[in-house]
Amino acid sequence: MMDAQHISQDDLALYALQALSSEESAAVREHLSVCDVCRAEVASLQGDLAMVALSVDQQTLPSGARERFLQRIGGDVRQGADGTRRAEPISIERAHGSRSAAWIGWVAAAAALIVAAWLGFEVNSLRSRLQASDSRIATLETSESQAKQVAELLTAPSAQKVVLTAPKTPPAPSGRVVYLASRGGLILQASNLAPIPAGKTYELWVIPADGTAPIPAGLFRPDTAGNGSVVLPQIPQGVKAKAFGVTLEDAAGSKTPTAPILLAGAAPQTGE
Repeated sequence: MMDAQHISQDDLALYALQALSSEESAAVREHLSVCDVCRAEVASLQGDLAMVALSVDQQTLPSGARERFLQRIGGDVRQGADGTRRAEPISIERAHGSRSAAWIGWVAAAAALIVAAWLGFEVNSLRSRLQASDSRIATLETSESQAKQVAELLTAPSAQKVVLTAPKTPPAPSGRVVYLASRGGLILQASNLAPIPAGKTYELWVIPADGTAPIPAGLFRPDTAGNGSVVLPQIPQGVKAKAFGVTLEDAAGSKTPTAPILLAGAAPQTGE
């Protein structure tokens, strides 16, 4: 079982397979506790066995299979004089021969399983690559079809070509004032005014050039088209204007403008 230094590889394989007797297993364990070489060999064999076990489906051993296997290793079954069957120990040489045969068979089976697992991996890898290639081909075909449709659409003589622009914004509110300071005469024409709620009115203001308070110059409400006007309101004569403005006030009007000023315009420094 052991040479001068190490346990044979066959016996280490049987130990890894748990196929040795309790006495032999104890002897191996005792040797492994002091021999790094044999301990590394057992670890490698156990790793190989684990890989083989993971690569095949697990099957339950038949009842008594382990006992029969150990009995075959421990001795031959002989017929006794009294007609009973008894087990006789086999010689060390025969046991080693049986173990060598078992080791060779196990190696062949393990090799076959490893080859089968490798072939299965290669098949799965090839299948994955084929599926990836099919997916890329389908993507290219889709892109080619779409490009062809775009080209046909752009060059079709009957295709309608339309230029899109932003919709026109509503005209801004505006007003025009004609003012004669010496007579106190004033006319306002306003357009594009926003509708105002009930109880509100637009009010026109004259801003004097001398810096005094703004002068109310008439109330008005726009029509449905946004147009409104003030014609000849009652305002003082001789007031030179610096500017004019329009605010939104309560229906009765106001004595001072309410911010914000909705329309405003500076008056030219000419005229009477």
